Amino acid sequence: MSFNLNEINEQANRLFLITGANSGLGYESTKFLLKKGATVIMCCRDLEKGEKAKQKLLKFEYPGIIELLELDLSDLLNVKAVAGSIKKRFNHLDVLINNAGIMAPPRTLSKQGLEIQFGVNHLAHMLLTLELLPMLNEKNNSRVVTVTSGVQYFGKIAWEDLQGRYKYDRWAAYAQSKLANVMFGLELNSILKESNSKTTSLLAHPGFARTNLQPKSVAANKSWQEEIAYKLMDPMFQSAQMGALPQIAAALLPNAKGGEQYGPRYNFRGYPKICRNAPKALDQFNRKKLWEVSESLIK
Repeated sequence: MSFNLNEINEQANRLFLITGANSGLGYESTKFLLKKGATVIMCCRDLEKGEKAKQKLLKFEYPGIIELLELDLSDLLNVKAVAGSIKKRFNHLDVLINNAGIMAPPRTLSKQGLEIQFGVNHLAHMLLTLELLPMLNEKNNSRVVTVTSGVQYFGKIAWEDLQGRYKYDRWAAYAQSKLANVMFGLELNSILKESNSKTTSLLAHPGFARTNLQPKSVAANKSWQEEIAYKLMDPMFQSAQMGALPQIAAALLPNAKGGEQYGPRYNFRGYPKICRNAPKALDQFNRKKLWEVSESLIK
């Protein structure tokens, strides 16, 4: 099944929440939704950057409405508090897009002492999703879209060292967090299906998309080798606008189903289609195990 923009209806009176909405894929998804008349809650770690993105979007004079919120995914207490304020302010949510992410920094800890990539990319989004599920369940055909990466296929869960305390490889930790995204998304969909929920869980990955993740990784690691590698690979990268299409497809295509993952047609670039989930994410025992371990960590 390939992506067709013409299948996307107007989104007036529908409420979306996007994490990491001020740049890259999140910004492009917000822009698309505003054009369709949606109300978008833009969640941003840096409120100043979020405000700049909001003002830039307002200049397009799209029919949609922007709500801007500060959200620090590196702090689970902040995630819980922001989710609480969202629940007080809004009475429903149509789509949650877990888009924000951190890629391959030196070993860094979250506010709760968790390895930052596992903490932000996986745990914080799991907590946010579980907190907002009652709002999603208020609406028919509501969706949770979790954004992963092509490195999901190379990832493995380091069960004995989830936080990289004994051995830390920044790229292995990134791949672990992106595999965890898929395992979470699939397990969430199974749980929702079993409870006859109105909500479904889908996944998306952008392929090679030009965003601020690459320059941030280079700056954080002060790696000239990585900088050269990105320059050599640059012709393979597609725009953030193209990279955002898989998550837009997962969020909006009328026939999209729970458990599906959307990615670029030609593996790393092109318009989206349904793509395969990482084989390691299909193991139900390990999915349940990760869910239970993650649940204990976010409590």
